Amino acid sequence: MNLISLVIVLVVVGVVLYLINHFIPMDRKIKSILNIVVVIVVILWLLNAFGLFTLS
Repeated sequence: MNLISLVIVLVVVGVVLYLINHFIPMDRKIKSILNIVVVIVVILWLLNAFGLFTLS
């Protein structure tokens, strides 16, 4: 996976998370949990993409 693909995926995930946070009414706790889960998933995906962590 090249660098441009990684940046595009990160931008898309960021925009989708921004849209969800600003336009979908949710309790603040649920938004916090959603943000934490998305950040953890993106970090694991990046580590896997760079070969530092393998998901089996």
